[in-house]
Amino acid sequence: MRFHILTLFPDMIRQGLEASIIGRAVDKGLIRLNAVNIRDFTLEKHGRVDDYTYGGGAGMLMQAQPVFDAWNFVCREVDEAAAGEKMTVSGEDAAEYGDAENRETQMGRPLRTVYVTPQGEPFTQAKARELAGEEELIILCGHYEGIDERVLEETVTDRISIGDYILTGGELAAMVIVDAVGRLVPGVLGNETSADMESFHGDLLEYPQYSRPEVWNGKRVPEVLLSGDHRRVEQWRLERAKERTAAVRPDLYAKYEVKQALIQSLTRNKRNHIHIMESLKGGRGEILYRNGEQLLVADREAGVCMLLFGSEGSTGEARTLPKKEGSKLTEMLSAAPKQTEWYVVIQEQLMNEMLAKGFLVWGKCSQYVYTQGQTLPVRFRDIRRLTPADLDYVSGHYRQEGKKYLDERILAGVMYGAFEDGRQIGFIGTHKEGAMGMLYVEEEYRRKGVGRALLSYNINRLLEQGRTPYGHVMEGNSASERLLEGLGLYKAGQPVWWMQKKLAIIDGVW
Repeated sequence: MRFHILTLFPDMIRQGLEASIIGRAVDKGLIRLNAVNIRDFTLEKHGRVDDYTYGGGAGMLMQAQPVFDAWNFVCREVDEAAAGEKMTVSGEDAAEYGDAENRETQMGRPLRTVYVTPQGEPFTQAKARELAGEEELIILCGHYEGIDERVLEETVTDRISIGDYILTGGELAAMVIVDAVGRLVPGVLGNETSADMESFHGDLLEYPQYSRPEVWNGKRVPEVLLSGDHRRVEQWRLERAKERTAAVRPDLYAKYEVKQALIQSLTRNKRNHIHIMESLKGGRGEILYRNGEQLLVADREAGVCMLLFGSEGSTGEARTLPKKEGSKLTEMLSAAPKQTEWYVVIQEQLMNEMLAKGFLVWGKCSQYVYTQGQTLPVRFRDIRRLTPADLDYVSGHYRQEGKKYLDERILAGVMYGAFEDGRQIGFIGTHKEGAMGMLYVEEEYRRKGVGRALLSYNINRLLEQGRTPYGHVMEGNSASERLLEGLGLYKAGQPVWWMQKKLAIIDGVW
């Protein structure tokens, strides 16, 4: 991921971020920091970038021209880098680059551009996860009394505030955003649970934590943490997190209670709803629309929206949607983030109505859920977590996903491989939205228990994290269905349709 920070103080950005975990991520090439000096793009011979405000008032205002030309330069640089070209610019050359003729060349798609300002929406962990899905992110730092509104209207996609207070400039806020977003980039934290487990009880503050010695200053570590009983430990941590959140952040706790009530209602038909429940439980899911039995939950980390349009019976059979309800679908879809491409539905009538609106069906799947909660025996000696060195093998044998996505999954620490005499013979993983998948075993090792061992191993890892393992099997894949059923997974009564929004819809309708 590349962060482009437009600033008057690039050294401040570099010195503040090129250390600790973010600095190590930069050294490894997981993150790139591009601090762009807005002053390099001014056309004023003395290097000024500010002027008095129209209408009077105290202080100076950053002018539109240098800000726009700095932003425009970054946009072009990204486009040309994507095309395999390289461009460098500084000083007088940079100012010359901003002439009217060059400005006419705009990039083919808008770059996500964040302006840090007290007037923006509050910065949250959900927003950090959303921004972490970008390959390129521009952050614009204001100074003085701010920036000419006209250039903000021209360039900015998001206005974000890190709190209700005023700073001397946007650099500290930009660094906060880079740190919060950067640590979510796969591989930055170095293990599979650091980013997930701290926010597993979504919308709760973190529980108290303790280290050695057991007694310090007359205070003991809580006995439950020394018991070795993982279930008791997790329950204790959850209760302490709830207590702390209710006391310190009642607003956050109220949000947590709303989600818990929804999860409880979805539990009545757990097999059909597990994908929504796991997204909410994991802190990734956000309720964007709820009107009676109509529901839209966005998993911002995965870039997926999950829809329900009415309840199902105990058998999982979806009821038919009356026309008056189906007509509300547009209102429901309008609540989805504009960039959402993938939608998951479990009701055939809803799927048909989305087809009529121009969506495409990517695939019809069966949903399988492991509800027993008991770890499974793994009867294969050498299964281990994959590393970036295994990417070529994985991408060479699993072509349903792109190489970039598979690389992210490996860096996230959620892909595992089976090895025979040191040679890789198969793999499995967990998708961004939480479903198990990406299972592959070489032909000569099939029907020898390798696939079963890989799946059991993955299930056990998910159980360790307090999650309910589930998976989607494409219609017609009877071999995978037999494998899942043989391990005790239950098939949901309703199929799952993965739907894709057409490019034309992305660009204009929703």
